[in-house]
Amino acid sequence: MHHAFDIRPLNNGYTARIIDLILPIQQVEHSIPVTLADQPDLLDIEGFYQQGGGQFWGAVQGEQLIGSIALIAIGHQAGAIRKMFVKKEFRGKELSIAQQLLDRLIAYCREQGIHDLFLGTVEVLKAAQRFYERNGFHRIEKADLPDYFPRMPADTLFFHLHIPAA
Repeated sequence: MHHAFDIRPLNNGYTARIIDLILPIQQVEHSIPVTLADQPDLLDIEGFYQQGGGQFWGAVQGEQLIGSIALIAIGHQAGAIRKMFVKKEFRGKELSIAQQLLDRLIAYCREQGIHDLFLGTVEVLKAAQRFYERNGFHRIEKADLPDYFPRMPADTLFFHLHIPAA
């Protein structure tokens, strides 16, 4: 039986827990050739995400971090989604942690006047692609990304969601 969790903005006090959540999913579970050195943002959540008008949320159960999602505010009323991860044993519809994380991010975008969300992912993450498509995101070609979208070298597939003004 899983206990309740809550979704909250994280600060740099969570750095170690964020790294412990994300790196094993990337490296061990999915064999994506990415290291901590490739992701300096993980060592400064406040500086990289929050100071620019974005945010980094965690799904927290007790003291355990079980999921994450991050938003970079990239100007032009747009944002980039990063770091969407849920610990393996907490995935699935029963808890719908990923859905609640995404819902929180979209609600924040509405508050902040962000109308376009973009994200990049990798071919191997099929479940992630289906999740975004179920949530109304559309595949777009790399060439159709705005030039202000911050690309990550590993990403090969790109998605866009338009958030109409309330």
